[in-house]
Amino acid sequence: MTSFWLDRPTFITGATGFVGGWLLKHLIKAGADVVCLVRDWVPQCELVRSGTLESVRVVRGDVQDQAVLERALGECEIDTVIHLAAQTVVNVANRNPLSTFKTNIQGTWSLLESCRRSSTVKQVIIASSDKAYGDQESLPYSEGMPLQGRHPYDVSKSCADLLATAYAATYALPVAVTRCGNFFGGGDLNWNRLVPGTIRSVLRGKRPVIRSDGDYVRDYLYVEDGGAAYMLLAEHLSDNPSLRGQAFNFSNEVRISVREVVERILSLMGSALEPEVRNEALNEIRQQFLAATKARDVLGWRPLFSLDEGLRRTIQWYSDYFAETS
Repeated sequence: MTSFWLDRPTFITGATGFVGGWLLKHLIKAGADVVCLVRDWVPQCELVRSGTLESVRVVRGDVQDQAVLERALGECEIDTVIHLAAQTVVNVANRNPLSTFKTNIQGTWSLLESCRRSSTVKQVIIASSDKAYGDQESLPYSEGMPLQGRHPYDVSKSCADLLATAYAATYALPVAVTRCGNFFGGGDLNWNRLVPGTIRSVLRGKRPVIRSDGDYVRDYLYVEDGGAAYMLLAEHLSDNPSLRGQAFNFSNEVRISVREVVERILSLMGSALEPEVRNEALNEIRQQFLAATKARDVLGWRPLFSLDEGLRRTIQWYSDYFAETS
């Protein structure tokens, strides 16, 4: 922790989401003066359950509503913005592309335009994804590769990235982009995702489900490493204007298949259950993983947790969660 965040007016979109909840905890610990944009009230989310949300200011509204955003940034004299609000589930995007585009694309341009019109905003961090790269001929993904998403979720992230670049290049908006792989950790209550779904199944004595054939390769990053990455990039952006418009990959650079992740969880939980492989995945890229060389060299970033340590912490969180709610 540095003194950078002490009393800093910081606006977070998506704070009641999985990643936002962990980021908010770290910002509060660092002494930031946090304002959260909240659309839906989710009593099961960790921020509400833990009472953390009661210690910050809350603005009710949708990230697509530019008037709400401008009011929040102006009245709260916001200095730093971290934009996490998004529709993040690939299957939902395939079923509901328009709502995904509205949230992920329109929501991003509404936020960027509000920041451009603000007289106080000094740093803007846009949380993107490795999905923005789309399907590439060579891997790992590096920041110089073109953004070429083809399916709804991937396209929405590619577009959001390009919008950030446009506002930096055209209006000198102090915005930078993070691209991370699949986040995992405690507090993710979307049971269709691999890690929480697998842990819940094992805790209930049921076979975990693999929607794909199990051979899809992904990049997994522990959620607290993601929160630390957002904060670190904002700090560097404040000191280094040349970072405007740039994107940074954050990854522990472990290439691992879906099946291997499930097997690690089963091993760490001491379970002999066999996964149920359904091979139902559609419109998903088979291999996605990132190179974090730029983040290491420019920002001095390192992951705080290994994959196994992150999984251990995640398993413990869900074990405690189900013990409390049963």
